[in-house]
Amino acid sequence: MDSRGIGGGGGNEGSGGISGFLKQKGFDREIREKMLTKCKRLNDVHPDIAGENWTYLGTNVGIPKRKLPHMIQKCPKLLTLSLHEKLIPMVQCLLTLGTKSNEVTQAIIRFPHILSHSVEEKLCPLLAFLQAIGVPEKQVGKLILTNPRLVSYSIDTKLAVVVRFLGDELGLREQEGMVGKVIAKHPSLMGYSVARRLQPTAEYLKSVVGLSVTDLQKLVLNHPEVLCRDVTKVLGPNVEFLRESGFGRAEMTAVVAGYPPVLIKSVRNSLEPRMRFLVKVMERGVDEVVAYPEFFKHGLKKRLELRHKALKEINVVCSLSDMLDCNRGKFNVKFGVH
Repeated sequence: MDSRGIGGGGGNEGSGGISGFLKQKGFDREIREKMLTKCKRLNDVHPDIAGENWTYLGTNVGIPKRKLPHMIQKCPKLLTLSLHEKLIPMVQCLLTLGTKSNEVTQAIIRFPHILSHSVEEKLCPLLAFLQAIGVPEKQVGKLILTNPRLVSYSIDTKLAVVVRFLGDELGLREQEGMVGKVIAKHPSLMGYSVARRLQPTAEYLKSVVGLSVTDLQKLVLNHPEVLCRDVTKVLGPNVEFLRESGFGRAEMTAVVAGYPPVLIKSVRNSLEPRMRFLVKVMERGVDEVVAYPEFFKHGLKKRLELRHKALKEINVVCSLSDMLDCNRGKFNVKFGVH
């Protein structure tokens, strides 16, 4: 070990101590004290070691000068790590995962703690795990770089539990590679607790919303973000709004099965304005939304209002799907609108 590594830091304000180094880098006294409390090892690191790591992160890794202090504040441990045994090997391994020059830099800025983990003990097992559950090989690197926090999770007690839930309890394991595709599409799903979030949400979707097993599987495959949302804060209020808007249970089930994001859109800013426009301006009923649940995905100003106005001017009445389920050019040709 470098003789400068331990015992050469000192928490004093002298120019040779680590506190002096941090002061020189622009950290005020309060932040310095918090950093030294947060990372006890920082008290013992030699300023030269910290300086080499700082320079490497800024010059070689490409962390912008304005962002580097904030990143170090979030993870002061980076100044204590061995440059050649820890930082460089991890950065070099991450570089093999990216296709664009700034992907690794952005991943480190997003989650600087990734550099404190071991290549052999954390990163390599994670790569093998993701490939084993069916994440397409070309997507594994991108998945980790866009969600670097995954490296910090335990495979046995965290990631594997989520995979078993998706595969066994939701039945996705029966469809080869489906679990991997779900994770690739919405990797942040891996960060949620099965017991506290994923399981309760799945049960709510089946028991209250009325989704069948097949409907729930389709929802997870196409809109896994819905499974991650809180029942009390998000799904519940949206379900209550649909009920108050006149959707019976069977109708609500059909709408959610046809367009699951209806459960996570803002009631005030999205659902309510569209329903008000549907009923009061378009003079249509909820049965038409049941027939075309994607009604809720279209923009109110740019599509609903403009197309309703265009059809009204030429005295044409059609279904919501005929009106909305096409681009502007096809709409103009279909209805002879100029």
